[in-house]
Amino acid sequence: MRITTTDKAYHLDSGHYRLTVSRVDPRAELEGWMTLSLIASVDTAGCRDETYQTLPPVLVAGEDRVVIDFPQRSTAWEAKTVRLTCTPETLALEVRVEGDGVLGDVTLLGGRAVLNTRAAGTFRTGVHARGVFNPTPTHPVQVVRPVSVPVALTVIGDASPGRLHAVFSPPPLVLAFCKEEPDGATAVPGGPWLGASVRAGIADLTFTELGYEPLDGGALLRFDYECHTEVRGAWTSPAVVFRAAASPWEAIAHHRADLVAHGLAPSGPVRERQAWWSEPIFCGWGAQCARAGGVSPAELSRQELYDEWLDRLEEHGIVPGTIVIDDRWQLTYGNLEPDPGKWPSLREWIAARHARGQHVLLWWRAWSPGGLPAEECVTDAGGRAVAADPSNPAYRRRIQAIMERLLGDLGTDGFKIDFTQWFPSGSHLKTYGATWGPALLHELLASMYEAAKRVKPDALMITHTPHPAFGDVSDMIRLNDVLELDPHGDPVPTVDQLRFRHAVATHAMPGHLIDTDQWPMPSRADWLAYAQAQPELGVPALYYVESIDNSGEPITSEDLHLVAKWWWGPAASTVGTIPDRIAVCE
Repeated sequence: MRITTTDKAYHLDSGHYRLTVSRVDPRAELEGWMTLSLIASVDTAGCRDETYQTLPPVLVAGEDRVVIDFPQRSTAWEAKTVRLTCTPETLALEVRVEGDGVLGDVTLLGGRAVLNTRAAGTFRTGVHARGVFNPTPTHPVQVVRPVSVPVALTVIGDASPGRLHAVFSPPPLVLAFCKEEPDGATAVPGGPWLGASVRAGIADLTFTELGYEPLDGGALLRFDYECHTEVRGAWTSPAVVFRAAASPWEAIAHHRADLVAHGLAPSGPVRERQAWWSEPIFCGWGAQCARAGGVSPAELSRQELYDEWLDRLEEHGIVPGTIVIDDRWQLTYGNLEPDPGKWPSLREWIAARHARGQHVLLWWRAWSPGGLPAEECVTDAGGRAVAADPSNPAYRRRIQAIMERLLGDLGTDGFKIDFTQWFPSGSHLKTYGATWGPALLHELLASMYEAAKRVKPDALMITHTPHPAFGDVSDMIRLNDVLELDPHGDPVPTVDQLRFRHAVATHAMPGHLIDTDQWPMPSRADWLAYAQAQPELGVPALYYVESIDNSGEPITSEDLHLVAKWWWGPAASTVGTIPDRIAVCE
């Protein structure tokens, strides 16, 4: 790296980027991309952090890196320093504080200050890009949006307005900036790109949300710790790592490689892949919804209906290798006891499917406190159970007992774990332990994963958590529910959404299988196009048997023969032909 020093600035040329760091003001120019604000705020539960003086930067040059510290006087901390670490390919930004406190909001690339010039208020990074790539599915669907539009990468969400952005929970924590105007819901402009990723392993993922917050040509990043992370003595934030990329997919791959290189994510799956995991899936949820007719679809998770649907599929050459019994086969979400009114002989039913060479998964609603005692739950200010608490040893013991009952006694082969986005958010909430954010979600999934593998080593665990650090708690990444409209209210083709999600998941976790999902479908034509594309992009999953729930269009025999042909080959499309059990996805 070449360094030139003048009275007013340091000039760095790494060969991959050029950076001019002011020796007078807390800012740096990343040529062509951003004017970085080197102010940061680290709020506590009892005090807003404001910088009231910035001191001259301190540069230390090594053989393959340059570190530049920017000391700042703080209203909340005994000491505060923003650090830039420059290597030939990356530029990492972080803040370190000294003192005691409980973290609230933490901002990088900007914050509140009274500068030495006496300019005061909130300062932000100037963004010279035109578009920002968001790796998590959102509604409305907008993969690359103008840089003036916010982004939330989070483990909290649902279908309410302003909250449908946690389909992946958590997603890879990486944004990517481009210089072309975005055009279209899933279109990705050409390069160059600048990736901005969060370097943090599970232990440091205790914030619930990372927000990209733009305003009037500037932006900052906000980490919401919700007053659940305590600092005693000193604390250093996760680093935001900038790196040039040819595409947002390469930016995601860089993010994963950076985490692996720093020992913050596994290099791949931690369990050996089983051949049956790659066989086509039938999930009954779409069929339940299509048959509902005014009743709750959950009431139709019934043994006789699943037999009816599977019989119809087999008549048309479709014999899935894996069957997912969806919501609501259980009496309670928290303790997961089979409902004998709906599944009177679940053990025998599973054994019969095993005899046919099939495997059976059960749908599991994560976090649900239903059927759990309050002492095993995250509780609110009134003592009400809000969510299961994986930091509580009693709940972890319950998970082990559930696994022994479902995998051992019943013979179930694994779980499709859903609703990880229903994280128990709130600064007032109480847990047994001190973990929060994605770290607490990882603790939940790790408890489930390890307990399941102790009972049945080849059990299949499916999650929708395509963050590289979650590679050790999942065997297969589910692409999750399809969305509908773009910001203009126009429909977004389902196959385009499938391809975008597949690209995110495979670049973040290239060694994991992909569950392509298939619900909800807006029309029969969309469903057929989606079904045809699925084998190319992961493990195909069939949700529909009789009709499409959203449009009411019937599914014909010809439609099912087409699915059989696409997924197993021409011979399987003959009525009554049972396809050989083959793995369709490597």
